[in-house]
Amino acid sequence: MLGGVLVAMWNYMGWDNASTIAQEVERPQRTYPRAMIAAVVLVALTYVLPFAAVYLTGVPSSVFGGDGSWAAVAGAIGGKFMGFEWLRFLIVLGGMMSAFGMFNALVLSYSRLPLAMARDGMLPKFFGKISGRTKVPWVAIVMCATCWALCLGLGFKRLITLDIMLYGVSLMLEFVTLVALRIREPELKRRFRVPGGMTGAVLAGVFPLALLSLAMVESNHETVLGINGLLFGVLIIMAGFLIYFATGKLKIRKTKPVVIEISRSWKQPKRF
Repeated sequence: MLGGVLVAMWNYMGWDNASTIAQEVERPQRTYPRAMIAAVVLVALTYVLPFAAVYLTGVPSSVFGGDGSWAAVAGAIGGKFMGFEWLRFLIVLGGMMSAFGMFNALVLSYSRLPLAMARDGMLPKFFGKISGRTKVPWVAIVMCATCWALCLGLGFKRLITLDIMLYGVSLMLEFVTLVALRIREPELKRRFRVPGGMTGAVLAGVFPLALLSLAMVESNHETVLGINGLLFGVLIIMAGFLIYFATGKLKIRKTKPVVIEISRSWKQPKRF
């Protein structure tokens, strides 16, 4: 049951990744809410409809205990047409297209993180290189792809457990930031605002914290490269802090205020 909860969490997480490409989106304040509402509906349908179809056909859930079960069940239900399992082929083709689409979206969002960190001095400037023709951060993409390739041998369940744990910790930092801004900048103008005042801001992070705790419980029962899964995740988190300290850019960067002066000779504002 706990493993199923983790898979469900993994299926529905990642919505904040879209913020990393906000600069490349026209009118994000208007576009993001519409896109996310539509995406939630589509994602829910893609999960609910197949399970409803399986329920109506009477296929027992025990059949879906291994990899490739959807394709096997589709082949059994659809039968053969001129010796060809057409429905099995369509399921496999649809799965490949879906995986490619999700991976393409992840490459788009995650590759912008090393790019932004390099520009802010948190990573070597080498990670900030972009293609002159397409403006794509090709170095960040290559490095991310290398790390992803190294994780292929861990297995699906271990990857989900680690992914939820690491992603959950970063997500909790976002909720902590939300509460901190409510305390420090209560009158700050915002495009979006969580309702309910301080109570609403705190409650927004309570349920994700509870789910994160589930992920930590499950990771404690997993082993990754001969190490306890929870300890392995903690080591990755600590490695991130060490890399951050090694850059020598831990101190908060304070930008100089923009001062507007009116030139008497030109009667035009000057920016300093």
